[in-house]
Order: sequence, then C-alpha cells, then structure tokens
Amino acid sequence: MIGKISGRLDWRGPDHVLIDVRGVGYIVHVNDRTLAGMPGLGEAVSLYTELLVREDLLQLFGFPTMLEKEWHRLLTTVQGVGAKAAMAILGTLGAEGAARAITLGDARSVQAAPGVGPKLAQRIILELKSKAPAVMAAGVGLSVKAEAEDLVIEPLPAPKKPVRADEGAARRAGATADALSALVNLGYGQSDAAQAVATVAGDQPEADTAALIRAALKLLAPR
Repeated sequence: MIGKISGRLDWRGPDHVLIDVRGVGYIVHVNDRTLAGMPGLGEAVSLYTELLVREDLLQLFGFPTMLEKEWHRLLTTVQGVGAKAAMAILGTLGAEGAARAITLGDARSVQAAPGVGPKLAQRIILELKSKAPAVMAAGVGLSVKAEAEDLVIEPLPAPKKPVRADEGAARRAGATADALSALVNLGYGQSDAAQAVATVAGDQPEADTAALIRAALKLLAPR
C-alpha cells in the first residue's frame, strides 16, 4: 500500500498531478483545494495517498493531511459514494467543513458538491453523523500537513491503566481541552468555543471528547 509520496512536482492537470520520486513518476488525483495549494513546478511536494485497486485500474488519490485522507476513507464507506464523489465533497467543503456539516446534519452543504444529490447527501449524514465527532476529536494530530523532508515517528501509546477516582478529573479536563482545540481548529473563536464547551461540560460532566464536540457544535451552530 502506498500511503505517502514525496518528490518533485513535474506536472499538474485539471484534477491530478505528476510527482517525480527519484526518477519514477506517479500520477496522483487531487481535489480543487489540494491542487490550488500545490507548490510550483519543480518544487518539493508531499501528499498522503490512498490507492484504489480495481481489476483494470490502479489510481492514487492524494491528500495534504491525514485528516482529509481519513474523511475520504469514511465517505467511501457510504453506499453510492465512490472515490471521486468523496474527492468532490472534500474539494467543496474541506475536511473541517465536511466534519461540521455532517455533525450538524447540514445536508445542503454536502449537496453543494458536484454530483451529490439530495438523497445521497442525506444518506451520508445518516451513516456518518455518529462517527464525525470522533474524527474531529483526533483532528489535531491528523491535520498536520505532509512534509517532503521531515519524518515524524509517533511513540507507541502507553498501556492502559485502571482509572482511579483522582484520575477522573484529569480525564475530564483532557476531554474538555481536546474538544476546545477541535472547535478552534474548525474556525470558532477561542472565547465562544470555550464558553460552549464549559456549558456542555457543566451539564454533562461524564461526557467524552466526541460528546462534548457534538453538543458544543449545536450551541455554536446559530452563531
């Protein structure tokens, strides 16, 4: 599986680019947003990739962040959403916009993507709404852009320990901080996001990060 490509941008087309990796050229399909953010020809470029394998076809799809790649994977689990339709949704809304629209049940925003009709938009909302907050909660780590030169090795997670009573407060504080960070990354102001998270945390003291995000978004939605 090809998960990431780093090399030199050799050519760009209307919906794909050619990346030279030490003399081997890879055609990578990208959406409009990703294409607009690409460097100039001849410059270093790096994309996270997803390989689509069919009997008569091999296609690479490229994403600037792991968050967008994860949303592409989730979107394609919905019946009727192929790789290109998922790219169209992300090209229209971006990863953060797709997360917000799906979490809030905003089918009209999803429907704004080329080739996505009202029935398909509703199906996407119904199937992914419960999964969106968890992806948003992980968005801080997943939203780091791919770099052509840097290699980041993440440490293995520590073994889980039994949660003691005094650890409960720390866990709740961590969930609150993660929810606040996710909302700020989505474009909400620090003050508004903090107030919404604090309100929800007060009403639902045992809520995890995903639940805090979902409820806070409902409070922030009309603003």
